[in-house]
Amino acid sequence: MFSGIVERMGEIVALELEDKWGRISLKADGWKDPLEIGESIAVQGICLTLARLEDGVMGFDVLRETFDKTTLGEKRVGQKLNLERSLRWGDTMGGHIVVGHVDGVGKVRSVTPVGRDWSYEITCSDEMLDGFVYKGSVGLDGVSLTVAELKDDAFVVHIIPFTYEVTSFCELKEGDGVNLEVDLLGKYVRRLVERGCVLEGVTWERLRETGLTEEVPAPAGT
Repeated sequence: MFSGIVERMGEIVALELEDKWGRISLKADGWKDPLEIGESIAVQGICLTLARLEDGVMGFDVLRETFDKTTLGEKRVGQKLNLERSLRWGDTMGGHIVVGHVDGVGKVRSVTPVGRDWSYEITCSDEMLDGFVYKGSVGLDGVSLTVAELKDDAFVVHIIPFTYEVTSFCELKEGDGVNLEVDLLGKYVRRLVERGCVLEGVTWERLRETGLTEEVPAPAGT
């Protein structure tokens, strides 16, 4: 489990993709505690197992399905990816519960400077969009963010200068793909609603009719 607070950016030094499997190697130094073979690390929001470690280079084995259903297949040597080690007992939960299981890929529709900050509009499928709520949480390339706006086919997040500088957001541009993870708690609520395991008369369609997925303007100053 992770919290969506990126600890490092790792540079891709090797990337292999065969018919049914793949490998990715990342260079990242300066960890507070030594890395351990077998531990889980979120790589661009994807939970991977550290299989090899040599001279600061981390090696991960990746299923072909992971390359197909995330943005890893689009990455190239030299690019930097967000990294977060799994939470341990006593660690601070600075973001929200992130499990590292990507639900799908979104696309950057626009990147707009807003004062000192940046506004990113992300398009995604209706299935994923239905899992978002205004001011709710979303995992975007492994970063815990707040949904600032909801639109018919997209959502908006705002990025402060610190997050822009220490994550891969500084490299994102219009048309780029991003890994998305819907809030875990929201998934359970949706599942219960779809199965009718809630108050009589409450359905997913009824909740949508209340405006939960409609665009709501962000309050001034946010």
